[in-house]
Amino acid sequence: SIPRDALMQYQTNASINGRSMQVLVDTGANVVALNSSHAQALGLDYAAGAPARVETASGTASAWVVTLGFVDVGGIRVDNVQATVVEGDFPSMVLLGMTYLRHVKMEETGGVLSLSRTW
Repeated sequence: SIPRDALMQYQTNASINGRSMQVLVDTGANVVALNSSHAQALGLDYAAGAPARVETASGTASAWVVTLGFVDVGGIRVDNVQATVVEGDFPSMVLLGMTYLRHVKMEETGGVLSLSRTW
């Protein structure tokens, strides 16, 4: 269960490859997205990933497509999650996108977003 904050967003902690990171639930993001500093903090060799270009709010940016070993939110673990590492400071917080969220059931009631396993 993730309560909505004053900015009307759902932020929580996730374990990514065993390291705790603050994440923003973003159903509009096709993939889990993180910046290069997040990737370095996670020990990811993102430059070994497939190069890509992504559209951000501030324009086009260089990125790399990687596979995270696992993402765990509230005990709901999904293995082998595709993610995009964007060079620079965007996004400022890890975006928990649909490559994770498609594996969970989401239900919002009274300002609380509940995630549960779909199987």
